[in-house]
Amino acid sequence: MSVWLPSAPCTPKACVEPTGSATAVPRAVLRMTAVVVLVLTGIALSPFGGRIPAGLVRRWCRAIARAIGVQVRVTGTAAAPTGGLLLVANHISWLDIPLLGAVRPARMLAKAEIGRWPLAGPVVARSGVLFIERDRLRALPDTVARIAEALRAGSAVVAFPEGSTWCGRAQGHFRRAVFQAALDAGVPVQPVSVRYRLADGAAGTAAAFVGDDTLLASLWRVASTRGLVAEVEIRDVIPPGSHLDRRSLARAAESGTAGRPRRTHTALVA
Repeated sequence: MSVWLPSAPCTPKACVEPTGSATAVPRAVLRMTAVVVLVLTGIALSPFGGRIPAGLVRRWCRAIARAIGVQVRVTGTAAAPTGGLLLVANHISWLDIPLLGAVRPARMLAKAEIGRWPLAGPVVARSGVLFIERDRLRALPDTVARIAEALRAGSAVVAFPEGSTWCGRAQGHFRRAVFQAALDAGVPVQPVSVRYRLADGAAGTAAAFVGDDTLLASLWRVASTRGLVAEVEIRDVIPPGSHLDRRSLARAAESGTAGRPRRTHTALVA
């Protein structure tokens, strides 16, 4: 198995708790329609690429979450540092992508299959995403080199080092390869912890996009769930030079995304 292709034990049947109801159908349809309109807007603006102001990108990412009915709470450090930065997070849902975009607009590290998604695929492909051929081990050194090049050029790069989505009740281990790019480029690493809860504070798995789940089924489940809250905890930056090898750097970043979020700063953004 490729190092880019780890597997998680989570499946929709075993891990995802249905929370929608028949009465939620009209609301879910409206939410889905709003998301489609926002994605089409993103497609229309995607040719402008880097000329789009970072603040507008953040607002668009937050609008995606708001449109699908998710309230977003950001805790921790108020802002990500400027310049080259590797932003890493645990991976639960497709929603993680706009959530990280709301923290800091960045080049996404993503599996090549995402570029073929309907509607969202064209937006992703034109946004400067760094695609991974996960089943091609020989492509790994070239991928690490391209990430390092982007980081040296001053870009922020978002990666989900688990390599697979988990339901949120458990978390996978961070793969080390992406951290080599941060070491080679001499840039800081910022862990971000993502959690999803219901309005009453209980852990929720409705947002999880795991196993053989389809994007449409996941979109509908999120849209029909009432009171879904995404908690985004921006953890302390790991400065360059603080870890001499990718193994220890990956372990430190993984530790930074695990556990209960701290409440040092809170901002309701959606």
